[in-house]
Amino acid sequence: MLRLSALATGLLLSANAFALSLADLSQTDASSGLKDALTQGAQIAVKQLGKPGGFSNNEDVRIELPGKLGKAAQTMKMMGMGAQVDELEASMNQAAEAAVPQAQVILLDAVKKMTVTDAKGILAGGEDSATQYLNKTSREQIRAKFLPIVKQATDKVGVAQQYNAFAGQAAAFGVVDAKSANVENYVTEQALDGLFKMIAEQEASIRENPAGAATSLAKKVFGAL
Repeated sequence: MLRLSALATGLLLSANAFALSLADLSQTDASSGLKDALTQGAQIAVKQLGKPGGFSNNEDVRIELPGKLGKAAQTMKMMGMGAQVDELEASMNQAAEAAVPQAQVILLDAVKKMTVTDAKGILAGGEDSATQYLNKTSREQIRAKFLPIVKQATDKVGVAQQYNAFAGQAAAFGVVDAKSANVENYVTEQALDGLFKMIAEQEASIRENPAGAATSLAKKVFGAL
């Protein structure tokens, strides 16, 4: 028993001696590994959402009419106007799916511009700190890309005009917030929220399972966290 105990202790000490921590990695390696992982997460999120059904078939990000408008939609369905509501909600999700691929270049550019100082803060931060960095540095640019695509898609649906008229009045009375007062702004914000939610899921997955990272450097960095 003493020999087994000594052997186990020796193996544990040996494992600890070879275990990497972030302090053992060069700043360049840590930064590059994080960039690899963020690139992977962004590309997967865009691929998952930027296809037919990417939003509409995913309960976590599916876009529906907001707040009181959603309740009004239920009333419309009971009054036999369900087809109009379904058409609008389908168009909202299709618009988001059409817009999302435009985000990839902007996200990857934000990753490239990340400094070593940024990377250190992210690696020392919370579970979604990398996603929050991307949100902070790229959301406004992505919004500008999304809006015209979403507007073009929703303008094709007549019910979108009804949405804007109804939501504009509702916003004046505080029933919906200003961002939801027209359909293109609402869908754009929902698409952005869905995109960063999916990136956060990818980040969490890599943090929990570093072996799932696409590059050896990303595996090393997240294995050291």
